[in-house]
Amino acid sequence: MDGSTLPAVAEELLREIKRAFQQTSGGRDTFSSRLKFIFGPAAVPALDLVDQRSVTRVRSPSGRTLYQVLGSSGKLYTCYSSCHFCTCPAFGFSVLQKSESLLCKHILAVYLSQAMGACQELSVSEEQLTNILLAEEEDEG
Repeated sequence: MDGSTLPAVAEELLREIKRAFQQTSGGRDTFSSRLKFIFGPAAVPALDLVDQRSVTRVRSPSGRTLYQVLGSSGKLYTCYSSCHFCTCPAFGFSVLQKSESLLCKHILAVYLSQAMGACQELSVSEEQLTNILLAEEEDEG
């Protein structure tokens, strides 16, 4: 959420969610309708992914970070919050090609889990992180 390409209203909503969860350790119901209004049909499935603790922040010793989200289909998707990107087909189609959505449910789940403090944490070696990135390239090609 630092300098990403999301519209200001979306950035502000995610900041409000983060403040609410830091202050009251709750607030999902408070923001549910606004999430649906701004993010459309991705909002509810993204909240479900957060509830299921499906988001994992993968971090290497050098500080490189990516997120992996276990989708509802059981497939693992890699998300990059720094550049607002997900490897799922819905992101490629609905966000990049059609511009119908701001983001897919996986990247929204990443942003929400960051705001709510609900990320799983996984530390990996530089080699393991490289292997994750290379596996994604092989899946795409």
